[in-house]
Formats: sequence, C-alpha cells, structure tokens
Amino acid sequence: MNQQYLSAIPQNLHPASKVWVYQSSRLFSMNEVFELETLLTAFVNEWESHGAPVKGFANLFFGRFIVFIADDTDSKICGRAIDGVARFVKEIETKFQLHLLDRLALAFYIKEKVEILPLSHLNYAIENGFVTKETLYFNNLVQTKQEFETRWIIPAGQSWLATKFSLEKA
Repeated sequence: MNQQYLSAIPQNLHPASKVWVYQSSRLFSMNEVFELETLLTAFVNEWESHGAPVKGFANLFFGRFIVFIADDTDSKICGRAIDGVARFVKEIETKFQLHLLDRLALAFYIKEKVEILPLSHLNYAIENGFVTKETLYFNNLVQTKQEFETRWIIPAGQSWLATKFSLEKA
C-alpha cells in the first residue's frame, strides 16, 4: 500500500499529540472535498483551548477519513476544545448528509481501495476469505500522532480483530 499520506502530517507536532479519526459512511465527492478542506482549515485556525490557539491539524485522508491532531504537550487541551471537535463533526455529518460516528463499520484496504464492512458481516468475510490476517485494516482507535503514523493501517491480524481469525477455515 502506498504510504504517501504520511507526508501530509505536519512534522512539527509532537509524537504524543492527540488524534481523532472519523470514518465517513461514504466517499466525499470532489466538490465536497474542496468544501471540506476549507471548513477544516477554518476550524483549525479558530480552534482554541483555555483561550489559546490549539497547535493542531485536520485533514481528509483517502476521501473517507477525517483526522484531527492536537499537540497538547505544552498545554493540555481542555474539554471544551475536545467538545468543539465533536460538535464540528456533527455539523459535517449534517452538511454532507453522511455518518462519521459509526463505530460498527470497519474499513479495510482491499484491491487498491478502501472497503467498508459492517461489523455484523465480519465473521462471514473471514470464513469466506474476503478478510484475512494480512488484509490491511484502518485502526481508527489510534490515540496519538505516533500511533497514527505507525499503527493506523495495519494487518487485521495485528489489530483488536486478531481474535476473530480463529474462525478461519483450516
């Protein structure tokens, strides 16, 4: 898999910076991408914690994942700033008529594209070889910039899904 997305991540943010990954229920259209980029830039430019600007970043990856990073190594990010991300995400859901908070939808990289699989279909996909231990999985549970850079896209067998592979046919 092409790891060029890593070059979009600012290197001036500390590896322990907080990360939030929101997975869209569908791809954004090209027009939506342009509009979303403007909205994300405006959000980051106005993002504050305790009245001070948050040293942050937001971007869309693979046309489907909105990622926020906040460097709170110098001053901790307050609850209000974190709540601001949640409110903004809900605004995006409404504006673009999609879902960003569905934690029961899993994303895999299959045949050079991102495929979404409902958690309820995972056992079937494993039993029938559509998803294997080696299938790349988007681990949206990463919590830091360092984890995002090294553990966001990993083989499914190295994620929390590892226990599911006991269902594989011998």
